Amino acid sequence: MDAPVPAFGEAPEDPFAVARSAWAVLDDRGTVVGWSERAEALLGHRSGEALGRAAAEFLVHPADRDAVLKAIAECAREDGWYGVLPVLHRDGRRVELGFRARAVTRVDLRSEWFLVMAPAEEVLQWETDRSVLDGLFRRSPIGLAVHAPDLSILRVNRAIARFSEVPVEQHHGRLMGDFLIGPDVETIDALLRQVLETGEPLIFTEQPCRVRRDPDRERMVAISAFRMQDPSGRVLGVTQTVEDVTDRFRARRRLALLNRASARIGTTLDVAQTARELVDVVVPDLADAVAVDLLEPVIRGEEPVQGASGPMRRAAVRAVEQAALDVMYPVGEVFSLDPRTPQAKCLIGQAPVLEFELESSPGWYFQDPERSRRAVALGAHSLLVVPLIARGLLLGIVSLWRAGRPEPFEQDDLTLAEELAARAAVCIDNARRFTQQHQAALTLQRSLLPHTLVEHRAVEVAHRYLPADPSSGIGGDWFDVIPLSGARVALVVGDVVGHGLHAAATMGRLRAAVHALANLDLAPDEVLAHLDDLVNRLADEQEAADGGPPGRQIVGATCLYAVYDPVAGQCTLARAGHVPPALVTPDGRFSLLDLPPGPPLGLGGLPFEAAELHFAEGSLLALFTDGLIETRDRDLDIALQRLREALCRPARSLEETCTAVEDALLPRPSHDDVALLIARTRVLEAEDVASWELPADPTAAGLARELTTSTLAEWGLGELTFTATLAVSELVTNAYRYGGAPVILRLIRDRFLIIEVSDGSSTSPHLRRARMTDEGGRGLFLVAQLTERWGTRYARDGKTVWTELPLP
Repeated sequence: MDAPVPAFGEAPEDPFAVARSAWAVLDDRGTVVGWSERAEALLGHRSGEALGRAAAEFLVHPADRDAVLKAIAECAREDGWYGVLPVLHRDGRRVELGFRARAVTRVDLRSEWFLVMAPAEEVLQWETDRSVLDGLFRRSPIGLAVHAPDLSILRVNRAIARFSEVPVEQHHGRLMGDFLIGPDVETIDALLRQVLETGEPLIFTEQPCRVRRDPDRERMVAISAFRMQDPSGRVLGVTQTVEDVTDRFRARRRLALLNRASARIGTTLDVAQTARELVDVVVPDLADAVAVDLLEPVIRGEEPVQGASGPMRRAAVRAVEQAALDVMYPVGEVFSLDPRTPQAKCLIGQAPVLEFELESSPGWYFQDPERSRRAVALGAHSLLVVPLIARGLLLGIVSLWRAGRPEPFEQDDLTLAEELAARAAVCIDNARRFTQQHQAALTLQRSLLPHTLVEHRAVEVAHRYLPADPSSGIGGDWFDVIPLSGARVALVVGDVVGHGLHAAATMGRLRAAVHALANLDLAPDEVLAHLDDLVNRLADEQEAADGGPPGRQIVGATCLYAVYDPVAGQCTLARAGHVPPALVTPDGRFSLLDLPPGPPLGLGGLPFEAAELHFAEGSLLALFTDGLIETRDRDLDIALQRLREALCRPARSLEETCTAVEDALLPRPSHDDVALLIARTRVLEAEDVASWELPADPTAAGLARELTTSTLAEWGLGELTFTATLAVSELVTNAYRYGGAPVILRLIRDRFLIIEVSDGSSTSPHLRRARMTDEGGRGLFLVAQLTERWGTRYARDGKTVWTELPLP
């Protein structure tokens, strides 16, 4: 049998040690010729009773005779035996004893057997402890090192030898610094000295280390240690266990990296920000440098064409060292990939590419030889490229380099990079889709709202449009300034229930309807009535599309429609459930106009009323939606007071006034869309307007031509005399023939020469194509061909036919 493993500290003593065990001597006939005092204490037989007797007569029970004979035969064959046998005690009970037998040859050449005995439980416990120690040093997968007080190595097990790649016997007397490199040695030495000094054990402390035989491979070990001392308390040294937990540590680190990625990637719906979040997660835990390159359409929110590589745009880049950033393409750089590079292979094959050693990868240098050489000079030695694929779409690639850490990328790194890329790709695609929808929504909103307001002589205007969600940029509020006939202007503000794309689409339909109704020169209350019918139809359409219950109102809106006439300084206003406008007179008095409160659009069946007010020149009229003054955390009176203060500050431009209102009333963020339209009224000069009431007789047309000719001469517009007199003659003749008294001719000098003929009839004139044989019917046709535009508007007491001629 092997010699017992030396024990340290409080290891149990050998129960077969002669100094403390029972023994007996048998001659070659099995007669007891020696009997110790401990044997007498163990079995109760005094030496006088045992000596000279055959051992089998008083020590062996008949039932155990076969086992004893077998043990004797093995002992004779092997010159020794070890095992457990039952023996009879003097009081007759059977006692299990552990035996160790050795053959001894006396001087006279007679053979005897020396038997050492001990209680079986002590023997088994000792053997168990002995096998544990033997296993720790010979078969344990966990490293074990025994150090002297000076930390020199007394003994190591085979696991330590495999770890250090140095044979077991070559460790004795040496220090850890002979096998490990770097600052890891100092850290471990300090921990072991602390255990020696304090006696406090070290439990499962993780520590990186590198061995001298493989300096490029970093490992993670878990160290536990305890102090050794004899029964008197004398310190004998320290024992440490060393477990290689590199795989477990890397798995834990990969899991932590994935958890961080889940929390930090995709926090916004911005493509560039998502790419930056990806590189921030990867560096430095997985790579020393990383770049995210996206196909050009992805940046714009478009779906990339599959199967075609196309130009790439650098979306994000990060590196541990600034020098690495200097050799990489900067963010925003657009480039095409050389098909021989690992990046191109990844993009074309839509599969990851792992280059363990860059120096042995010729394709690495083709993209930009100079940058590639500089990167290798900085230590770049391993490359990993993974595709960004989400929902079957290839979006781009992620390139990862290692330079500072010596170990190259391995298969586990590839798996981790693919998982990170897959998660990031979904977030990037979500951001791309949002960008696409956002741009579509903005395009819709821009197409629905006026880009710029046409300058009008009747009013000076400024405006603000602020959606509740600034990121989407769309909402249901709108405003408009619409030129009307007779130098008049319509000012409109509306609010569709809800926010977002649906509200914007509904708003667009209402705004188009307002334009169409305004071109008919309808009165404000009639415009609102037609809008009310339209909203009801929209609600019916949406109910049918959504399958909602009949009668459920799902579309609603409010609107304020005002028509200002700069000739008379008169404004006609009507509202449908909308907040009344604010008026600031030239002398600084503020008021909310008292207008008839019409119902919101969409209720149906209720009338709308208009109010006619006279505005002094220079009055400030503010039209706005309820989001400007109604908030959850502010009283309405306070909002109106702030509106008063912002509007009443003198000597400011309208743009500055809009900014003042916005700063005073709009919180950030706002819970509702806001539209604001501010107009400063103007009045046409008296010399720019001429009006006459004509007699109801055949001479009216001639008189109208004379008055027009003289007036145009005064205005310096003689070039328009022929066209203007022809139009006046035709319109007055029609009024005389088909209309009723009174017939009024009015000329207005504005951006156009405006000709208006009013009569007391409501009959609508219309164009028709006259036949060759017809004597009449060509008047309005000629007017339409010779003028910029023409139309008819109706009043309670008749109609007005008007036309416009561009000024020379």
